[in-house]
This record gives sequence, C-alpha cells and structure tokens, in this order.
Amino acid sequence: MRTICYDRILFIALRSKNVMVNTMSNAENEKEVVIVGAGPAGLTCSIYLARSGLVPVVFTGDVPGGQLIKTDVIENFPGFHEVSGNDLMMKMMSQAESLGAKFIYERVDSISRDDNHFRLKLNSGTEVDSRTVLIATGATHKKIGCPGEEEFTNKGVSWCATCDGPLLKENKRVAVVGGGNTALMEALFLSKFASKVFLIHRRSALRADKIMQDRLFRNDKIEVIWNSEIVGILGDNFLKSILLMNSIDKSESRLDVSGLFIAIGTVPVSSFVQNLVDTDEDGYIKAANTLTSCNGMFAAGDVVSGSLKQAVFAAGNGALAAKQIDEYLWMRLS
Repeated sequence: MRTICYDRILFIALRSKNVMVNTMSNAENEKEVVIVGAGPAGLTCSIYLARSGLVPVVFTGDVPGGQLIKTDVIENFPGFHEVSGNDLMMKMMSQAESLGAKFIYERVDSISRDDNHFRLKLNSGTEVDSRTVLIATGATHKKIGCPGEEEFTNKGVSWCATCDGPLLKENKRVAVVGGGNTALMEALFLSKFASKVFLIHRRSALRADKIMQDRLFRNDKIEVIWNSEIVGILGDNFLKSILLMNSIDKSESRLDVSGLFIAIGTVPVSSFVQNLVDTDEDGYIKAANTLTSCNGMFAAGDVVSGSLKQAVFAAGNGALAAKQIDEYLWMRLS
C-alpha cells in the first residue's frame, strides 16, 4: 500500500506558489534551480525536476546537446537500436521543455555564492540568481591540432571507439593515438572489429597500467608504432591515411587507415567553478552522489571525477542529481 506524504504535497503546492510570486515580482531572474549544460546529464536532470514540480532553467552553452550532438550514430543507449546523437539530444530537450523546463541559449561565464544563493554571470552580461546549481558541462576531448583533424571529424576521425568502432566493416585498418589506459582500451576494443589496429605513441614507453599493456602486447591484431606523432590527416570525402613524423629522426611516413581514434585525454569544462568546489588534479569536480563540497551546488556527467564518459552513465547521474536537488530544496523550505 502506498503511503501519502501530505507534508510533501504541501511543499510542492507552496513551491508552485513561490514560483508564481517570483515571476510577478522584480525577482524575475531568481530561480530555484539552474542547470549549466544541456548534455544527457543536464537534460535528464531537467526532466526529473520538471516532473517533480520544479521549473528548472537550463543554460545550454555554445552547443546544446553537448558532445553527443556531434556523434552520428549511437548504438549503446538503452531503448534505441540506433540513433543519432543529434536526434537523441533533441528528443530529450523536447521532452524536458514539454514538462516545463526553460532553456536559455547562453553560456555561464562565472558563478559566485553568498549565504543564500548563487549568482551566475552570463556571456551576455546578464546576472541570474538561483538557490541551487547543477554543473553538467561535461568535458571536451583533447585534439591533436594537425591539418585535417576538423575536416575528417565524423568522417573517419573519432574520439569514441565504443560509439563508432562497431560501425567498422570487416578487414578495415584503424589507428589509435595515445599511450594511457584509455588508448589501450580503445585499441583492444577495436581489435574485435578491425583487421589491424595501429597504436601510435609519441614516446618509447606506454603510460598505461601493466595489466593493460600485457593484454595489448598479447593481441596479434595490434601493432605499436613508437616515437611517432600524427602531423596530417588525409583523404577525400573520408579518411584514407595519416601522416606520421618520427620524434627522434624527424622522418615522415604515410600509414593507410580507414579510421583514427584519438585518445589523448579530455579537459573538463569546470574552470568557471573551480573557486567554489573541490576538484582533482585534472580539474574534474569531486562529487559524492552528485554532491560537491559547495553547499547547494551539484555536479553530474562527464565533468565529475571518475565518470565513465558514457551517455547512459551521464543520464543516470543526472537523474540522481535531480533527486538530491529536490531533497535539498525540500529540506530548506519545509
């Protein structure tokens, strides 16, 4: 039998009344909850919060939809045999908006906090106050910075083997660049689909854990190209080859491949809140069940230290953040 929590119902009613009062007063820019970022974490959080009776305000930043918006095909998101990143994010945004979430297509440049609320400064110069903030700005992939990288993105150049590796046809030769655990995991994963995998590393030794290196060196499909950097990406409508330069003798060589997977790390989009929250040495926000070290500020998705860098993980993290934010506001107003 389901127990009805009348205190909870009263809280929702009062909260709705407060929203109406705020809208009618001179505090139009004061919010209960602001979500910074419109990727899977931020959008899922906005859906759950809207369903609970809140009116989440989502600042989308420069690219609504986050990194997934650039992904052509996703085959590992539950419920979809195949979906484009753009379609998935647009569906999530539409769902959130239909439930009452508000989207503002601006970037948050800085956040400050006093005893009662957060103040967000937008790129337009506008300032917005909020009782709670979710940071769901994700992380950006580090780029090589060589000619052809932008041109062949999603045309053979990828930053996610899990997303794009299964799309490879048999007997394809691919390359992975990097020397850490992520690069080795990408190479091992790709060996399931490709006929040959080249791991390109700029040094003479890998940085990955020994157990990962042992697995790599036992795999007959994988060949390591040492002391080499990618200086060019070539092709016509699709990637056909990469240009390598030996870091010792500076000689150049050409390697024919059908795919290039870049795994040289990511950069969290967290610089604008590092004065408020604890981060790890790489700038990722430390969060225990989305709770940060700053009271009233939450974090979810790829911007969080230890994230799996997967859309489904970010979405689940966003749902958890909604629960935590809702309970935080309930405790403050009850």
